[in-house]
Amino acid sequence: MKFSELEDDTEHTEHTPQQRAAAASRSTWVSVGVNVLLTSVQIVVGVLAKSQGLIADGIHSLSDLVADFVVLFANHHAQKDADEGHPYGHHRFETAASLVLGLLLLGVGVGMVWSAVVKLENPETVPQVHVIALWVAGGALLGKELLFRYMLAVAKRVKSSMLVANAWHARSDAASSLVVGVGIAGNLAGYPILDPIAALIVGFMVAKMGWGFGWDALHDLMDRSVDEQEVQAIRQTLLDTPGVSGVHDVRTRKMGDMIVVDAHLEVNAALTVEAGHDIAVAARQRVLQRHRVLNLMTHVDPWRLPDLDHAAPPVAR
Repeated sequence: MKFSELEDDTEHTEHTPQQRAAAASRSTWVSVGVNVLLTSVQIVVGVLAKSQGLIADGIHSLSDLVADFVVLFANHHAQKDADEGHPYGHHRFETAASLVLGLLLLGVGVGMVWSAVVKLENPETVPQVHVIALWVAGGALLGKELLFRYMLAVAKRVKSSMLVANAWHARSDAASSLVVGVGIAGNLAGYPILDPIAALIVGFMVAKMGWGFGWDALHDLMDRSVDEQEVQAIRQTLLDTPGVSGVHDVRTRKMGDMIVVDAHLEVNAALTVEAGHDIAVAARQRVLQRHRVLNLMTHVDPWRLPDLDHAAPPVAR
């Protein structure tokens, strides 16, 4: 999955919620402007030039436009402060938005496939397209590729999986424009059937990407943990805290692009409760400062004494 783009940087770059929200809003409004233009031109020219592939590509651009507004909506709500009903904040609005984007792509892709199959069942009804359709497909390809590169750069800078999803949505549109361009060229060369075949391929591409994004977001909503490398980095930060003799039961779950962590810290059993508490507070602060952790819940265990949290179960008689 392309969410791994967020893992490219070894160091976590700090960005305030306000900075991330501003970057998401700015890049998404750029996408809105591009997609309004592309949708209008592709659908109008597709109808006039009799190109099913170009019309399908225009519909895909329209789905991008809808996706942009989903991102704007989610970005607004994800920045709300924690409240009584949401003590960890509203960060999962971003994950929910990624799920919606995935379902949107899946629905659009299935619709494209169905339309193309209907055309292929009646190949004699496929008309020859006008050459202007090829020029529009080429211009759309260039515009979408540039939009993708811009949006992905912003997403990586602020480390937002929601923006990564929207950026790759733009890339899927660029790939579809390439396929549509090839189909239109084939149609103009005397093979009319290539235009609906191009629309069919685009439909499969879009549906596959939608399924991937939706499945990934669904796992995040089910409290999926982060990758082992990041868990080990958090564990090491805890171990490096003065007074911490050992760490176990480090558990993580994703909260949007942030992480919620639970960990058991082992400290000298002879310390007072106050001293153990101070060590746990220091460990928590170090983790929050060095990692994209929203909250760390610590449990203090006595070092080199029996851990009653992991006592052996009674033997059945």
